[in-house]
Amino acid sequence: MIPPAAWAEGVFWLALVAIAYTYFGYPAVLFLCYGFAQIRRDWRYLVTRQERRVPGLRPEELPAVSFLIAACNEERDLEAKLANLRELDYPPEKLQFVIVSDGSTDGTNAILEKVDDPRFRILLQPERAGKAAALNLALAAAANPILVLSDASTRFAPGAVRQLVRHFANPRIGAVCGALRFEASAESQQTEGVYWKYETTLRLMEARLGATLTPSGAIYAVRREAYIPPAADALVDDIITSMNVRRQGYGVHYDPEAVAVDRPPSSVAGEFARRVRIAVGSFRALPALLTVPLDGFTAFAFLSHKVLRWLVPVMMLALLPANLLLWRRPLYFGFLVLQALLYAWAGIGFIFRRHLQKVRCALMGYFLVAMNLAFLVGLVQCFTARKEGAWQRVH
Repeated sequence: MIPPAAWAEGVFWLALVAIAYTYFGYPAVLFLCYGFAQIRRDWRYLVTRQERRVPGLRPEELPAVSFLIAACNEERDLEAKLANLRELDYPPEKLQFVIVSDGSTDGTNAILEKVDDPRFRILLQPERAGKAAALNLALAAAANPILVLSDASTRFAPGAVRQLVRHFANPRIGAVCGALRFEASAESQQTEGVYWKYETTLRLMEARLGATLTPSGAIYAVRREAYIPPAADALVDDIITSMNVRRQGYGVHYDPEAVAVDRPPSSVAGEFARRVRIAVGSFRALPALLTVPLDGFTAFAFLSHKVLRWLVPVMMLALLPANLLLWRRPLYFGFLVLQALLYAWAGIGFIFRRHLQKVRCALMGYFLVAMNLAFLVGLVQCFTARKEGAWQRVH
Protein backbone atom coordinates (compact mmCIF):
# COMPACT_ATOMS: atom_id res chain seq x y z
CA MET A 1 0.00 0.00 0.00
CA ILE A 2 1.34 3.42 -0.98
CA PRO A 3 1.91 5.59 2.12
CA PRO A 4 0.06 8.94 2.38
CA ALA A 5 3.33 10.89 2.15
CA ALA A 6 4.08 9.32 -1.24
CA TRP A 7 0.60 10.21 -2.49
CA ALA A 8 1.07 13.74 -1.21
CA GLU A 9 4.43 14.04 -2.99
CA GLY A 10 2.95 12.78 -6.26
CA VAL A 11 0.01 15.19 -6.08
CA PHE A 12 2.29 18.06 -5.05
CA TRP A 13 4.72 17.69 -7.94
CA LEU A 14 2.02 17.01 -10.52
CA ALA A 15 0.13 20.13 -9.48
CA LEU A 16 3.24 22.31 -9.20
CA VAL A 17 4.64 21.27 -12.59
CA ALA A 18 1.24 21.78 -14.26
CA ILE A 19 0.86 25.29 -12.83
CA ALA A 20 4.45 26.29 -13.60
CA TYR A 21 4.21 24.93 -17.13
CA THR A 22 0.92 26.71 -17.81
CA TYR A 23 2.09 30.18 -16.77
CA PHE A 24 5.83 29.98 -17.53
CA GLY A 25 6.82 26.82 -19.38
CA TYR A 26 4.35 27.06 -22.24
CA PRO A 27 5.10 30.77 -22.91
CA ALA A 28 8.82 29.90 -22.98
CA VAL A 29 8.28 27.05 -25.45
CA LEU A 30 6.01 29.27 -27.52
CA PHE A 31 8.62 32.04 -27.58
CA LEU A 32 11.32 29.65 -28.81
CA CYS A 33 9.09 28.24 -31.56
CA TYR A 34 8.04 31.74 -32.53
CA GLY A 35 11.66 32.88 -32.68
CA PHE A 36 12.67 30.02 -34.97
CA ALA A 37 9.63 30.60 -37.19
CA GLN A 38 10.41 34.31 -37.42
CA ILE A 39 14.03 33.60 -38.39
CA ARG A 40 12.82 31.23 -41.09
CA ARG A 41 10.37 33.79 -42.46
CA ASP A 42 13.02 36.49 -42.45
CA TRP A 43 15.47 34.22 -44.27
CA ARG A 44 12.83 33.33 -46.86
CA TYR A 45 12.13 37.02 -47.38
CA LEU A 46 15.83 37.80 -47.85
CA VAL A 47 16.12 35.03 -50.43
CA THR A 48 12.89 35.59 -52.38
CA ARG A 49 12.07 39.25 -51.58
CA GLN A 50 8.38 38.33 -51.70
CA GLU A 51 6.06 40.68 -49.82
CA ARG A 52 4.86 38.97 -46.63
CA ARG A 53 2.03 41.31 -45.73
CA VAL A 54 -1.47 40.53 -46.94
CA PRO A 55 -2.38 43.33 -49.36
CA GLY A 56 -5.46 45.47 -48.88
CA LEU A 57 -8.36 45.08 -51.29
CA ARG A 58 -9.44 47.69 -53.79
CA PRO A 59 -12.93 49.16 -53.18
CA GLU A 60 -14.47 47.06 -55.93
CA GLU A 61 -12.92 43.90 -54.42
CA LEU A 62 -14.29 44.44 -50.92
CA PRO A 63 -16.98 41.88 -50.00
CA ALA A 64 -20.35 42.83 -48.59
CA VAL A 65 -20.41 42.53 -44.80
CA SER A 66 -23.15 41.97 -42.24
CA PHE A 67 -22.52 42.94 -38.61
CA LEU A 68 -24.21 40.73 -36.01
CA ILE A 69 -24.60 42.47 -32.66
CA ALA A 70 -26.45 41.23 -29.58
CA ALA A 71 -27.36 43.91 -27.06
CA CYS A 72 -28.78 43.55 -23.58
CA ASN A 73 -29.24 46.70 -21.48
CA GLU A 74 -26.61 48.64 -23.41
CA GLU A 75 -28.04 52.17 -23.23
CA ARG A 76 -24.78 53.40 -21.71
CA ASP A 77 -22.76 52.55 -24.84
CA LEU A 78 -25.27 52.16 -27.64
CA GLU A 79 -25.31 55.70 -29.00
CA ALA A 80 -21.51 55.65 -29.31
CA LYS A 81 -21.68 52.24 -30.98
CA LEU A 82 -24.19 53.41 -33.58
CA ALA A 83 -22.05 56.45 -34.34
CA ASN A 84 -18.97 54.24 -34.62
CA LEU A 85 -20.68 51.93 -37.12
CA ARG A 86 -21.68 54.87 -39.30
CA GLU A 87 -18.09 56.16 -39.35
CA LEU A 88 -16.42 52.95 -40.57
CA ASP A 89 -14.09 53.37 -43.53
CA TYR A 90 -15.93 50.93 -45.77
CA PRO A 91 -18.25 51.36 -48.78
CA PRO A 92 -21.64 52.14 -47.17
CA GLU A 93 -23.55 50.15 -49.78
CA LYS A 94 -21.61 47.03 -48.73
CA LEU A 95 -22.50 47.24 -45.04
CA GLN A 96 -25.46 45.84 -43.15
CA PHE A 97 -25.92 46.06 -39.38
CA VAL A 98 -28.21 43.58 -37.66
CA ILE A 99 -28.76 44.47 -34.00
CA VAL A 100 -30.81 42.26 -31.69
CA SER A 101 -32.00 43.60 -28.35
CA ASP A 102 -32.14 40.53 -26.14
CA GLY A 103 -34.89 41.34 -23.66
CA SER A 104 -33.45 44.73 -22.71
CA THR A 105 -35.24 46.50 -19.86
CA ASP A 106 -33.42 49.86 -19.91
CA GLY A 107 -33.40 52.47 -22.69
CA THR A 108 -31.79 50.20 -25.29
CA ASN A 109 -34.98 49.57 -27.25
CA ALA A 110 -35.91 53.25 -27.30
CA ILE A 111 -32.51 54.11 -28.80
CA LEU A 112 -32.80 51.38 -31.42
CA GLU A 113 -36.34 52.36 -32.38
CA LYS A 114 -35.06 55.80 -33.38
CA VAL A 115 -32.56 54.42 -35.90
CA ASP A 116 -33.53 55.60 -39.37
CA ASP A 117 -30.99 54.08 -41.73
CA PRO A 118 -31.75 51.39 -44.32
CA ARG A 119 -28.46 49.64 -43.54
CA PHE A 120 -29.69 48.82 -40.03
CA ARG A 121 -31.96 45.90 -39.25
CA ILE A 122 -33.30 46.18 -35.71
CA LEU A 123 -34.82 43.16 -33.96
CA LEU A 124 -36.37 43.60 -30.51
CA GLN A 125 -36.67 40.34 -28.62
CA PRO A 126 -39.11 40.75 -25.70
CA GLU A 127 -37.69 37.93 -23.56
CA ARG A 128 -34.05 37.28 -22.76
CA ALA A 129 -32.85 34.17 -24.53
CA GLY A 130 -29.07 34.56 -24.33
CA LYS A 131 -26.35 35.99 -26.51
CA ALA A 132 -25.98 32.91 -28.70
CA ALA A 133 -29.72 32.82 -29.38
CA ALA A 134 -29.68 36.54 -30.20
CA LEU A 135 -26.79 36.06 -32.64
CA ASN A 136 -28.62 33.19 -34.30
CA LEU A 137 -31.64 35.45 -34.74
CA ALA A 138 -29.38 38.10 -36.26
CA LEU A 139 -27.86 35.51 -38.59
CA ALA A 140 -31.28 34.75 -40.08
CA ALA A 141 -31.60 38.43 -41.03
CA ALA A 142 -28.06 38.80 -42.38
CA ALA A 143 -27.81 39.19 -46.15
CA ASN A 144 -24.07 39.19 -46.85
CA PRO A 145 -21.31 36.56 -47.29
CA ILE A 146 -19.00 37.91 -44.58
CA LEU A 147 -20.22 38.16 -41.00
CA VAL A 148 -18.58 40.48 -38.47
CA LEU A 149 -19.45 39.75 -34.85
CA SER A 150 -19.10 42.51 -32.31
CA ASP A 151 -20.31 43.64 -28.91
CA ALA A 152 -22.52 46.67 -28.39
CA SER A 153 -19.86 48.39 -26.30
CA THR A 154 -16.97 47.84 -28.72
CA ARG A 155 -15.73 50.63 -30.97
CA PHE A 156 -13.92 49.66 -34.16
CA ALA A 157 -10.99 51.62 -35.59
CA PRO A 158 -12.14 53.17 -38.89
CA GLY A 159 -10.18 50.71 -41.05
CA ALA A 160 -10.70 47.60 -38.90
CA VAL A 161 -13.27 45.97 -41.21
CA ARG A 162 -10.98 46.43 -44.22
CA GLN A 163 -8.17 44.78 -42.28
CA LEU A 164 -10.36 41.83 -41.32
CA VAL A 165 -11.89 41.10 -44.73
CA ARG A 166 -8.67 41.28 -46.78
CA HIS A 167 -7.75 37.82 -45.51
CA PHE A 168 -10.84 36.23 -47.06
CA ALA A 169 -9.21 36.61 -50.46
CA ASN A 170 -7.54 33.37 -49.38
CA PRO A 171 -10.28 30.72 -49.78
CA ARG A 172 -8.73 28.60 -47.01
CA ILE A 173 -9.38 31.26 -44.36
CA GLY A 174 -12.70 30.82 -42.58
CA ALA A 175 -12.40 33.30 -39.71
CA VAL A 176 -10.28 36.33 -38.85
CA CYS A 177 -9.82 37.67 -35.33
CA GLY A 178 -9.01 41.27 -34.54
CA ALA A 179 -7.07 42.80 -31.66
CA LEU A 180 -8.95 44.18 -28.68
CA ARG A 181 -7.62 47.02 -26.57
CA PHE A 182 -9.07 48.25 -23.30
CA GLU A 183 -9.90 51.62 -21.83
CA ALA A 184 -9.28 50.60 -18.26
CA SER A 185 -10.31 51.97 -14.88
CA ALA A 186 -7.66 52.62 -12.22
CA GLU A 187 -8.17 49.14 -10.75
CA SER A 188 -8.41 47.22 -14.02
CA GLN A 189 -5.24 48.90 -15.32
CA GLN A 190 -3.32 47.13 -12.56
CA THR A 191 -5.12 43.79 -12.95
CA GLU A 192 -6.91 42.88 -16.17
CA GLY A 193 -4.81 45.40 -18.12
CA VAL A 194 -1.52 43.74 -17.07
CA TYR A 195 -2.89 40.26 -17.63
CA TRP A 196 -4.30 41.18 -21.04
CA LYS A 197 -0.85 42.28 -22.26
CA TYR A 198 0.48 38.85 -21.27
CA GLU A 199 -2.46 37.13 -22.95
CA THR A 200 -2.26 39.10 -26.21
CA THR A 201 1.46 38.38 -26.45
CA LEU A 202 0.69 34.65 -26.31
CA ARG A 203 -2.07 35.05 -28.89
CA LEU A 204 0.22 36.93 -31.27
CA MET A 205 2.91 34.25 -31.06
CA GLU A 206 0.33 31.49 -31.54
CA ALA A 207 -1.03 33.32 -34.57
CA ARG A 208 2.42 33.55 -36.13
CA LEU A 209 2.67 29.78 -35.73
CA GLY A 210 -0.76 29.17 -37.32
CA ALA A 211 -2.42 28.21 -34.03
CA THR A 212 -4.96 30.99 -33.39
CA LEU A 213 -7.40 29.51 -30.87
CA THR A 214 -9.88 32.04 -29.58
CA PRO A 215 -11.10 35.27 -31.12
CA SER A 216 -12.23 38.08 -28.93
CA GLY A 217 -16.00 38.00 -29.17
CA ALA A 218 -15.85 41.78 -29.58
CA ILE A 219 -14.14 41.76 -33.00
CA TYR A 220 -13.97 38.86 -35.41
CA ALA A 221 -15.20 38.02 -38.90
CA VAL A 222 -16.42 34.69 -40.29
CA ARG A 223 -17.04 33.45 -43.79
CA ARG A 224 -20.77 32.72 -43.84
CA GLU A 225 -20.46 29.19 -45.19
CA ALA A 226 -17.97 28.43 -42.42
CA TYR A 227 -20.23 29.74 -39.65
CA ILE A 228 -22.08 27.10 -37.65
CA PRO A 229 -24.49 28.78 -35.22
CA PRO A 230 -23.69 27.83 -31.62
CA ALA A 231 -26.35 26.23 -29.46
CA ALA A 232 -28.78 28.73 -27.96
CA ASP A 233 -27.47 28.08 -24.43
CA ALA A 234 -23.78 28.46 -25.39
CA LEU A 235 -21.91 30.88 -23.14
CA VAL A 236 -18.59 31.02 -25.04
CA ASP A 237 -19.80 31.49 -28.59
CA ASP A 238 -16.46 32.91 -29.76
CA ILE A 239 -14.30 29.84 -29.08
CA ILE A 240 -17.08 27.49 -30.21
CA THR A 241 -17.38 29.41 -33.49
CA SER A 242 -13.63 29.39 -34.16
CA MET A 243 -13.38 25.66 -33.41
CA ASN A 244 -16.37 24.94 -35.66
CA VAL A 245 -14.59 26.83 -38.42
CA ARG A 246 -11.57 24.57 -37.94
CA ARG A 247 -13.81 21.50 -37.82
CA GLN A 248 -14.84 22.28 -41.40
CA GLY A 249 -11.27 22.46 -42.59
CA TYR A 250 -10.88 26.26 -42.71
CA GLY A 251 -8.08 28.25 -41.11
CA VAL A 252 -8.45 30.85 -38.38
CA HIS A 253 -6.25 33.94 -38.66
CA TYR A 254 -5.35 36.73 -36.25
CA ASP A 255 -4.75 40.27 -37.52
CA PRO A 256 -3.28 42.61 -34.88
CA GLU A 257 -3.85 45.56 -37.22
CA ALA A 258 -7.64 45.16 -37.06
CA VAL A 259 -8.20 47.03 -33.81
CA ALA A 260 -11.21 47.66 -31.60
CA VAL A 261 -11.53 49.30 -28.19
CA ASP A 262 -13.67 48.16 -25.28
CA ARG A 263 -13.94 48.62 -21.52
CA PRO A 264 -13.24 45.73 -19.15
CA PRO A 265 -15.24 45.48 -15.94
CA SER A 266 -14.09 48.32 -13.72
CA SER A 267 -13.19 46.04 -10.80
CA VAL A 268 -11.91 42.56 -10.07
CA ALA A 269 -15.36 41.80 -8.60
CA GLY A 270 -16.97 42.57 -11.95
CA GLU A 271 -14.36 40.52 -13.81
CA PHE A 272 -14.95 37.67 -11.36
CA ALA A 273 -18.61 37.41 -12.39
CA ARG A 274 -17.64 37.44 -16.07
CA ARG A 275 -15.00 34.75 -15.57
CA VAL A 276 -17.46 32.48 -13.77
CA ARG A 277 -19.71 32.56 -16.83
CA ILE A 278 -16.75 31.95 -19.14
CA ALA A 279 -15.72 29.00 -17.00
CA VAL A 280 -19.20 27.46 -17.03
CA GLY A 281 -19.37 27.83 -20.82
CA SER A 282 -15.83 26.55 -21.34
CA PHE A 283 -16.30 23.39 -19.28
CA ARG A 284 -19.66 22.70 -20.92
CA ALA A 285 -18.11 23.04 -24.36
CA LEU A 286 -14.90 21.12 -23.57
CA PRO A 287 -16.08 17.60 -24.62
CA ALA A 288 -17.10 18.91 -28.05
CA LEU A 289 -13.96 21.04 -28.39
CA LEU A 290 -11.75 18.03 -27.75
CA THR A 291 -13.23 16.28 -30.81
CA VAL A 292 -12.21 19.05 -33.22
CA PRO A 293 -9.44 17.79 -35.55
CA LEU A 294 -6.43 20.07 -35.04
CA ASP A 295 -2.94 19.95 -36.50
CA GLY A 296 -0.12 19.02 -34.16
CA PHE A 297 0.97 22.44 -32.94
CA THR A 298 -2.58 23.81 -32.70
CA ALA A 299 -3.60 20.80 -30.59
CA PHE A 300 -0.54 21.40 -28.40
CA ALA A 301 -1.46 25.08 -28.03
CA PHE A 302 -5.09 24.26 -27.21
CA LEU A 303 -4.13 21.80 -24.48
CA SER A 304 -1.45 24.10 -23.06
CA HIS A 305 -3.15 27.49 -23.34
CA LYS A 306 -6.76 26.52 -22.77
CA VAL A 307 -7.33 23.14 -21.15
CA LEU A 308 -4.47 23.35 -18.66
CA ARG A 309 -5.25 27.00 -17.91
CA TRP A 310 -8.84 26.05 -17.11
CA LEU A 311 -7.57 23.32 -14.76
CA VAL A 312 -5.08 25.49 -12.85
CA PRO A 313 -7.62 26.17 -10.03
CA VAL A 314 -7.98 22.43 -9.47
CA MET A 315 -4.20 22.13 -9.31
CA MET A 316 -4.01 25.01 -6.83
CA LEU A 317 -6.69 23.36 -4.72
CA ALA A 318 -4.69 20.11 -4.69
CA LEU A 319 -1.31 21.77 -4.15
CA LEU A 320 -1.99 23.40 -0.79
CA PRO A 321 -3.19 20.35 1.23
CA ALA A 322 -0.47 18.18 -0.31
CA ASN A 323 2.09 20.78 0.73
CA LEU A 324 0.66 20.92 4.25
CA LEU A 325 1.17 17.16 4.63
CA LEU A 326 4.83 17.55 3.66
CA TRP A 327 5.72 20.78 5.44
CA ARG A 328 8.20 19.22 7.89
CA ARG A 329 10.74 18.69 5.09
CA PRO A 330 12.79 21.85 4.33
CA LEU A 331 12.09 21.88 0.59
CA TYR A 332 8.35 21.59 1.05
CA PHE A 333 8.38 24.10 3.90
CA GLY A 334 9.92 26.60 1.48
CA PHE A 335 7.15 25.98 -1.06
CA LEU A 336 4.55 26.33 1.71
CA VAL A 337 5.99 29.72 2.61
CA LEU A 338 5.77 30.78 -1.06
CA GLN A 339 2.12 29.71 -1.18
CA ALA A 340 1.41 31.59 2.03
CA LEU A 341 3.04 34.71 0.55
CA LEU A 342 0.92 34.39 -2.60
CA TYR A 343 -2.33 34.19 -0.65
CA ALA A 344 -1.21 36.96 1.71
CA TRP A 345 -0.44 39.12 -1.35
CA ALA A 346 -3.93 38.37 -2.67
CA GLY A 347 -5.54 39.10 0.70
CA ILE A 348 -3.72 42.42 1.10
CA GLY A 349 -4.74 43.35 -2.45
CA PHE A 350 -8.37 42.55 -1.66
CA ILE A 351 -8.44 44.48 1.63
CA PHE A 352 -6.51 47.52 0.44
CA ARG A 353 -7.50 47.47 -3.25
CA ARG A 354 -8.67 51.10 -3.27
CA HIS A 355 -5.37 52.31 -1.81
CA LEU A 356 -3.15 50.17 -4.07
CA GLN A 357 -4.66 51.04 -7.44
CA LYS A 358 -1.69 53.19 -8.43
CA VAL A 359 1.00 50.79 -7.20
CA ARG A 360 2.27 48.76 -10.13
CA CYS A 361 1.48 45.02 -9.84
CA ALA A 362 0.29 45.41 -6.24
CA LEU A 363 -3.11 43.94 -7.15
CA MET A 364 -1.91 41.11 -9.40
CA GLY A 365 -1.90 38.52 -6.61
CA TYR A 366 -5.50 39.41 -5.78
CA PHE A 367 -6.43 39.28 -9.48
CA LEU A 368 -4.78 35.92 -10.20
CA VAL A 369 -6.23 34.19 -7.14
CA ALA A 370 -9.68 35.69 -7.79
CA MET A 371 -9.71 34.65 -11.47
CA ASN A 372 -8.68 31.10 -10.64
CA LEU A 373 -11.31 30.98 -7.91
CA ALA A 374 -13.84 32.16 -10.51
CA PHE A 375 -12.94 29.22 -12.74
CA LEU A 376 -13.26 26.85 -9.80
CA VAL A 377 -16.73 28.26 -9.06
CA GLY A 378 -17.56 27.92 -12.75
CA LEU A 379 -16.46 24.28 -12.75
CA VAL A 380 -18.74 23.54 -9.79
CA GLN A 381 -21.63 25.40 -11.40
CA CYS A 382 -21.10 23.51 -14.65
CA PHE A 383 -22.09 20.30 -12.88
CA THR A 384 -24.64 21.70 -10.41
CA ALA A 385 -26.49 24.57 -12.12
CA ARG A 386 -29.17 24.24 -14.75
CA LYS A 387 -28.28 25.21 -18.28
CA GLU A 388 -29.20 28.73 -19.32
CA GLY A 389 -28.05 31.23 -21.87
CA ALA A 390 -29.19 34.51 -20.35
CA TRP A 391 -26.44 37.06 -20.04
CA GLN A 392 -25.73 40.61 -19.13
CA ARG A 393 -22.78 42.92 -19.44
CA VAL A 394 -20.76 43.46 -16.28
CA HIS A 395 -19.64 47.07 -15.74
